[in-house]
Amino acid sequence: MKSVQIKNRDMAWHIAANTLLPPNFDEKKQYPAIVSVHPFGSCKEQTSGNVYGKALAEQGFVVIPYDASFQGASGGEPRWIEDPTQRVEDISHVIDYAVTLPYVDADRIGVIGVCGGGGYVLNATLTEKRIKAVVAITPVNIGRLFREGFSSYDPLGALDAMAAQRTKEARGGELQVNELLPASPDVAKANGLTERDVFEATDYYKTPRGQQPGGWTRMLFSHAQNTLGWDAFAFAEMLMTQPMMVVIGERVGAFGAYRDGMEIYGRSTASKDRQIVSLEDWSHYDLYDKPEPVRLALEKLVPFFKTHLGGATAASRSQAAE
Repeated sequence: MKSVQIKNRDMAWHIAANTLLPPNFDEKKQYPAIVSVHPFGSCKEQTSGNVYGKALAEQGFVVIPYDASFQGASGGEPRWIEDPTQRVEDISHVIDYAVTLPYVDADRIGVIGVCGGGGYVLNATLTEKRIKAVVAITPVNIGRLFREGFSSYDPLGALDAMAAQRTKEARGGELQVNELLPASPDVAKANGLTERDVFEATDYYKTPRGQQPGGWTRMLFSHAQNTLGWDAFAFAEMLMTQPMMVVIGERVGAFGAYRDGMEIYGRSTASKDRQIVSLEDWSHYDLYDKPEPVRLALEKLVPFFKTHLGGATAASRSQAAE
């Protein structure tokens, strides 16, 4: 694994990323690459990197998990902004980095994302045609979730509150940073927060099972207006032309990944190869790191990526000459 700081001329900050290399890596060869995108409130050291990223690297891909702008070890101020437009743009910036690597084949780049990251990779694939295949693990359309459950089904009220808070902060008031989850599973139980997705998210992010220093599960409330007006799946019928796979669990929770996965699969009629993997006995957060559902997901997505991205090849003549 190599840790890198990606700087792009379009940004005033860096993106922190890890480059995961295949076994017996040979820098004289070219490999297919996969950009791995973490969930909302997460970081590259969690499921996108240490589960799916690690497994895909072991299967022969160069994998680049990274921290979103304003989050984890990446730059950007103020901290903990969740801006879908920036999140999707980050994917293109990481691809910009990947195509400069002599051991990456620029014509064989895929993306994978988990939860909110799944929604972001699907959205990026609509317009970023350097992406040749996309896999979304229990994807969530974060705009839909904000308009519904995250705003208590009062999106206009949430927008008014965000506007008032942003004005307060512009006048020197303190930032309002919202913690997205209870402090522990015990706290969740004590407060009756036992809905499946909320409780299982707490069990993942707030215990040694999934805790990482960069996975803060925080959000700057005043800068979330764009999220409520964003749709991960806009124009999917027309623009989702690349091969696409969605993996969902049938134990449904409040965050709506099963519903969103079914929707994007149904709408992506222009895709060259659309597939859906529905796991009967598993939930959203089981797919983050539980060995059995992850194994079932990998059994489908690894061959999918190998079909559409291929394996390592000899370097091009121009590179060999260099």
